[in-house]
Amino acid sequence: MSARARATMERFLNSRWASTVLVLATLAVGILIGTIISNGVKGRALAAFDSSDATPLQLPAPKQLSNAFATIAKQVEPSVVNINTESISKPEPAQRRRRGQPPDDDNQSPFDDFFDRFFGGQGGPPPEGSRERALGSGVIMDTKGYIVTNAHVVDGADRIKVKLMDDPPGTDYPAKVIGVDKETDLAVIKIEPKRPIQAAKIGNSDSAQVGDWVLAVGSPFGLEATVTAGIVSAKGRSNIVPRRQFQSFLQTDAAINPGNSGGPLVNMDGEVIGINTAIYTQGFSTGYQGVGFALPSATVAKVYNDLIGPEHRVTRGSIGVVFNAQENPAVARIYGNGVTISQVPPNGPAAAAGLKEGDTIVAVDGKPVKSGDELVSDISSRRPGSQVKLDYMRDGKRQTAALTVADRAKLFPTEGETAEELGGPAQPTESKLGVTIAPLTPEQAMRLGVPAGKGVVVTRVKPGSFADDIGVNRGDVILQINKQPVNSEADFTRIEGQLKSGQDVALLVHQGGRQGGSIFLAGTLP
Repeated sequence: MSARARATMERFLNSRWASTVLVLATLAVGILIGTIISNGVKGRALAAFDSSDATPLQLPAPKQLSNAFATIAKQVEPSVVNINTESISKPEPAQRRRRGQPPDDDNQSPFDDFFDRFFGGQGGPPPEGSRERALGSGVIMDTKGYIVTNAHVVDGADRIKVKLMDDPPGTDYPAKVIGVDKETDLAVIKIEPKRPIQAAKIGNSDSAQVGDWVLAVGSPFGLEATVTAGIVSAKGRSNIVPRRQFQSFLQTDAAINPGNSGGPLVNMDGEVIGINTAIYTQGFSTGYQGVGFALPSATVAKVYNDLIGPEHRVTRGSIGVVFNAQENPAVARIYGNGVTISQVPPNGPAAAAGLKEGDTIVAVDGKPVKSGDELVSDISSRRPGSQVKLDYMRDGKRQTAALTVADRAKLFPTEGETAEELGGPAQPTESKLGVTIAPLTPEQAMRLGVPAGKGVVVTRVKPGSFADDIGVNRGDVILQINKQPVNSEADFTRIEGQLKSGQDVALLVHQGGRQGGSIFLAGTLP
């Protein structure tokens, strides 16, 4: 290499080395400056957090923003008691099972197993001879120790114990039953208090309005003196518990659970306007789902006054007629608006006055009646022996009858046998309505309380058929179809052969055995 070339190479290398050194030096200076700046920022931030200008939090003194509920609770709780019952289980009569269904049938309405659900039961009867315990609540109505509760809390109990609020654990009072009214599921019990006790104030449930605030007080799941709040969700709810004609409930969304039964529903004046009686549950739930029911105080007061009377029972008037608990538009279209009679028991006031099945009551003492609830409310409030005038429609003509009100308890005993055990003939007749029918023997008619030569018995109901849809069951006795009497298989076949698709069909059906009743089952034929 020439001297000139060597000189050029040395200049290039020296220049590259200088550049590298310059870059490294610049980076070093940058890192050092960044570190100093970062440390400065961090130092200032720490200084801000460490400063003493932040104000410590302080809790304000306790104060009540709204004490309405608290005031009412303190006022009512001393009048609410915890009730514990104990009984020895007894075998369940076969006739108490749901008609036409095996004991283990699970096709139930939310209220079919109401009593088991309300006490957290498992839905089946306990073994015979076992000891059953139940919890409930009650309300002191008199400082002498009279307490109102639900009949299902105490009825049939072998031992009843009552615990008052603020009494120490283990302190309770034995109670005796003064009277029970199964129709309304109310009962009155009495204790002998050893100290002064506080009675609740009774209010007028008629003044309650949908949307009013209410409190429910009781012992859900044994938790004494529990208070829950809600509103009146609805009034006049009927047909909640099956076969309870005299129950018209206040509905509330105040939490009601097993053990609340018999406790009070109170208004914002601290007055008892209802007795918590039922809850609505679905599936496997046994607790609160936002729908509870309380018997209104208007009902409670009347029942209480009768039960503490000399006879210790509720006396209700009756004219001796049976009608559908639930209104059916098809029945109204066929028989007319009003209360259509489905059965007239013999030896009753209506029978003596000449009323018949299919007559439609339209007025009582000149006052129009549009529903069965209105008729029951009027007649049941009358004393036996009083007089009443009925206006009714028969075959399109208005007629009048004078009746003497009778004692309902003597006309309609509460227990009766079913038609479940009836057998059918060897060759039954099948109907296009979806039922298999058979003639009634005189012995069977006598057992069922059906006049001899009247009606045909249902021995089978086809699932999904018209009859199944409207509620016909095995063991029912069909007495009429669309006002036409059915006294034989031939009558049934002739009448049902005239029916057409889209036509309203009303069956007069006797249910429930000798002490049962007749109702209309109706619908539009598919």
